[in-house]
Parts: sequence; structure tokens; C-alpha cells
Amino acid sequence: MNAIQRPHEVRDAWTLLIAVFAAIYFCSLFTPPLLDDVDAAHAQAAQYIARTGDWVTPRIDDIRYIEKPPLPYWVVALLYRVTGAENAFTSHLPNAIAMLGLAWLCWLWARRAGGDRAGLYAGLGVLTSVGPFLFTRFIIPESILALFLLLALYCLLTGLEWNRPARIYWSWASVALALLTKGLIAPVFFLGALIPYLLLTGQWRRWRALKPFTGFLLFLAIAAPWHILCGLHNPDQGRAVGNHPTIGNVHGFFYFYFINEHVLRFFGLRYPHDYNKLPALWYWVLHLVWIFPWSLFLPALVFAAWKTRHRWLQHLRADAGQTVDFYLDNAMREDVASHVQRLKFRVRSIWLLSLFSAFTLLFFSISTNQEYYTFPVWPPLLIMIAGIVAGIEEHRGFANGNGGRPTLSTAWLTGAQAAFAAIGVLAAAALGWGLWQSRHLPYVSDIGTLLAHRGVGDYTLSMSHLFDLTGPSFAALRWPAILAAIALLLGPLAGLALRLKDKHAAATISIAITLTIFFIAAHIAFVRFEPMLSSEPMAETIMQKGSPADTVIIYGEQSAASSIIFYTYRYFDARPTLLVLPRCSKDGEGTTLLWGSCYPDAPDIFLNDDQLVAMWGKGTRKWLFAQDTDRSKVEQLLAGRLYPAQTLADKELWTDRPLP
Repeated sequence: MNAIQRPHEVRDAWTLLIAVFAAIYFCSLFTPPLLDDVDAAHAQAAQYIARTGDWVTPRIDDIRYIEKPPLPYWVVALLYRVTGAENAFTSHLPNAIAMLGLAWLCWLWARRAGGDRAGLYAGLGVLTSVGPFLFTRFIIPESILALFLLLALYCLLTGLEWNRPARIYWSWASVALALLTKGLIAPVFFLGALIPYLLLTGQWRRWRALKPFTGFLLFLAIAAPWHILCGLHNPDQGRAVGNHPTIGNVHGFFYFYFINEHVLRFFGLRYPHDYNKLPALWYWVLHLVWIFPWSLFLPALVFAAWKTRHRWLQHLRADAGQTVDFYLDNAMREDVASHVQRLKFRVRSIWLLSLFSAFTLLFFSISTNQEYYTFPVWPPLLIMIAGIVAGIEEHRGFANGNGGRPTLSTAWLTGAQAAFAAIGVLAAAALGWGLWQSRHLPYVSDIGTLLAHRGVGDYTLSMSHLFDLTGPSFAALRWPAILAAIALLLGPLAGLALRLKDKHAAATISIAITLTIFFIAAHIAFVRFEPMLSSEPMAETIMQKGSPADTVIIYGEQSAASSIIFYTYRYFDARPTLLVLPRCSKDGEGTTLLWGSCYPDAPDIFLNDDQLVAMWGKGTRKWLFAQDTDRSKVEQLLAGRLYPAQTLADKELWTDRPLP
């Protein structure tokens, strides 16, 4: 297909994309409430900015939190100020908007490179892949980072190809915004794709078109001010002992942010060492999960690239007047100029996206990593997969050096669709077996009480809690399991039947519809985990039964009950929550707030056991939160002086006097 404007096709495509986005991402913004750990902790940073107007130094529980760039917090803080609402909807809205932006940009790029059908498939791929769904349920910046990096690559390519200098400046600006989103990895990944691309294409000779001087000044104008101001506001305090800070003697922002959080993190030497790394095999294999079900078409993409490998470099370096025959294959279908331009754009898109993906994947295979760190790679992969699927369906030759004959037959698509049907049937059977086994078990609303606590990866990997699921916990997930089983049984089989009847577009779209229904069921199940994942009901209990003069104490890390701190922030007039935790521990305890707690002006919110015992039952009412792992210790410390207020999954809330 060519790229001639077809308003009805654009309208139909975006009607479907908006419907899928609304079902998967927009409707899920309302539930559940903010989760403990990183979700509510990052929301606290935005909450502090919105209240104080301090846009330089974010704080969590009134402790400096400068290990992450501020742009995601700024956006959420602006939403808090504009809407006046501090809740899950406004906190997660930036992630949802970023996903819509990614769908639009993937649609636009794939459509210009491969036609209308490729554009639709790319947009659907981004919205219905497993990884983006999983890792936009809480406040992490990966979807925003992916959007800015993809925009930077697109503006770079189109600016060079179509001689549009403004696009080049947009590229510089996008890299700067990506830097403010995730840190130094943003320009590293961009340059890791740009440099080899310029060398391979020979476009390094056009270095002036890249606006290296004025563009870099624009980059600095956007990215540098916060880093400079944060360094000035958070200087060294005396001299730290090695990499281990002590109170009053702590490295400032420049060492902490650039050396500790970037260089040492890459080598696994960050202090404190609270990050794990996926085993190499799982790191690579899991990418088939993160872009599932579209990863089923990866073999076709790889085989097509191998089959046409001898012509891609020729295409990449071809300039006007060279290899004319190469460009004129199939040109009788349209005017030669547009055919040549689109063909060059398609080939160079594939090269640029491939180089970016390869560099980023190799980078994180060496560095410490979390499952979602390679998020920026998923949209480029999905653009290329969309192009290959659309090309096979439309019987196009991918290198256009084979007389227009299709590079691959539709058997590749049928095979992928059959694999999807087999996976769907097996998954539906597993869900059916679980439903049958749990048919006599009672429904328990607090699913957290039914989970095992296996601590896989010591819970330092984001997906560790999946291993806590047990048979009895399945009884709490009956309705979403039924919906998921129906979708996974009928959708893939219907898609296979359509594929066998050569109704290829309908078959491919059925994959997206199946995953849309499955994700709706998955979100319903996710909400059922609220008692385990969020302590918001305990915050409600404190505000309903207590008074603003009360004191809240968390036994352990603030991340264990960060949602309590977030939801009671206004109620207690931003007074920080106390933590039974060593301050500035050399052993790495209190990892979220460790570095900020070492500053001499950090608020005195850290208690030891003796101080907790001494203050318990005196003065205003005290509320004490502890997880199950600390329950016995707390009960021993305060024996006979604890009044249970609420139990939620593996969490306990006590007070120091009888409740009215």
C-alpha cells in the first residue's frame, strides 16, 4: 500500500485504536488505589512538589529523594495542582497518555514506512502487548522514556530524509526530555543508534544538517538547569567515608546522581546494593513475553531479514541516481519519485530501529537490570513486526529487489496464528482446571491471606510476587478467570479460522481484540490484589478513627506502607511519618531514603526499638504499622500494650490505646 491519504482508513484505524486504549488503559486509571512501594513513593515526591513548589529537590516523607530525574514527578505534580485531586487517576494518567502517544507515533512511523495496514498493526501492537500492560500499572517512567526516545529517532530520520531542520531540533529536545525522565541512559541509547547509523548510511558527511552546535545548546538549555540547581541545593556535606555516607559527611548530588546512580549501578556496585539482575537466559527469553502475542511473528521478521540481507546495505547507502533498477522494481504501481522516497525511508527506518534495539538490549544484558528496563526497545520491535506482517498479507517484497514477489508466504502467518491458538487453548485449559479445583473453596476478599511468601529474587525483581500465587488464592479470581478463559479459547481459534480463509486483516485484528478482553480480565484480577498491594484502607481507618494530632509509625522501610503516607499527607498537614529504622545505615538499611537521611538537616523521623517503647502510650495517639515479617518482634516489644486496629493481608495496624 502507498501512503496516499485515505481519510476513511485513518478514521477506522483510530476508532479501533482509541477503543482499545480506552478499554485497556483509560478505564484502569480509576482502580486500584496507589500501591505500596515505588508507586505511592513516587507519588509522594510529586505530592511534595505540588504542595511546596520546590521543583528542584523532590522529597519522600520529607527526606531528599534525588536518585531519579524529576520530569515524571513534575508532570504528576502539575496534574495535582491543576485538578486539585491527588489520587490514582491523576498519578497514573501520564503513563496512560504516554501509551497513547506511543500508539500514535508507532502508527505514524509504520504507516509512512509500510502503509496503512502496517500503521494499524503497530498501534495495536503497542497497546496490546503484555509488557506495556504490566509495567504501566504503577509510577515508573519507562513508557514516557520510550515515547521521547522514539520521537527523537523519528524526528532525526525524517529531518535528514526530508531536509527539515526543525525536526532535527525536535530530536535534540526529545533527547533532553528523555534525559530528564530517566537519566544518562537516554543520550547513551540515542547515540548508540545514531553513530553507527550515520556511518553505515554515509550521512556522517551531512554532519552540519544535524545542527551539532545549536542543537546541543538547545539540549543543554532543557536538560542542564535542573542538574545544576540540584547540585547547588544538595552539595557535599563534609567528606564521606568511601562510598558509605555517614551523618553530616555525605556525598552531594553530583557524586550520588552521576557516579552512584549511573556508573556504579551499571557495574552492580551501587550503594546500597538493592537491585537484582535477571539471569542471562531469562533476560533474553522474557522479551518474547513482553511483546507477546506479537512476538509470535518474530521468526518471520528474522527470516525475512536474513533472506534479503545482501540488498539491505545497498539500499541503505543508495543515493539519487544510484542503483536505479533497484528502486524501479514495482514502480509502475505509482510515481517513481514517491516510490523511491518511501522505499529509502522504509529501509532506513528498519536500520535505525534495529541499531537502537540491538544497542539497548546489549547494554542491559551487561548492566544490572529489571524486567522493564528494555521498555524503549519494545515499540521499535513492534513497528518492524507490523511491517513484516502487513507486507506478507499484502504480498509485498520487502527488499523490492525480487520483482515484487513476496519475500515470505502467508504460511508464516498461519504458523504464528496456529501457535497463538495452541497457547490460547492451553491457557484456557489451565484456567479451567484451576476453576474446577477451586469450585468448593470459599471466596475470600483479602487474597493476600492466601498467598505464599516465597521471596523469589528476594522481591528485588518486579515480577517476584507472581510466584506467591497458590491454589486457594485462585478462588478469589473466579470471574476474571472465567472471562480470560473464554477470551483465550474462542479468540485465537476464531483468528486461526479467519487466517485459513485468507481473511488476514481480520485474523490479525482478532489477536488484538483477544488481548484486549484478556487484559480487562487481568485488570479485574489485579484489583482483587488490592489488600496485599496497597495499604490505602489502613489510611482510611486512621483518618476515620484518629485525629490530625495523632502520630503514625512504620516499623521498617517507608516503602512497606508508602500508600499510608501518601493518603494521610494532607490530613496530617504534611507532617512526616516516623520510621523504626536506622538513620543513614552503613549496612544499607532504609534503601529508599538512605542517602537523603544522611544529610544533617534531614528531619528526625528515625526511631530505634527503645525509642518506640518509650513513646508508646504517651502523648497523642500512636498508630503502628508492621508487615508480617516484623509482627512477632513488635508484639514482643510492646506486649500487652497493643490494640489491634486493622489486619490487611500480611499487614497489621495497631494503636496504643482503645479505639472509641
